[in-house]
Amino acid sequence: MIARTFRVTGMTCGHCERSVREEVGDIAGVRSVDVDAESGTLVVTSDAPVEDALIVDAVGEAGYSAVRVA
Repeated sequence: MIARTFRVTGMTCGHCERSVREEVGDIAGVRSVDVDAESGTLVVTSDAPVEDALIVDAVGEAGYSAVRVA
């Protein structure tokens, strides 16, 4: 399993978290998506490598911005 952490800006509530979770969860290979609006973090776990750009784009589709931090 591969886990990566992103900083997401613009999230303020549970609805924001759900939007990000749904968009990122639709990416092929993603197994779990943990989102926390309070801390602005997104942790994506996958079986195989998933390009950061796909995750950043999915967060953008949800209406937010993301950058990888770990």
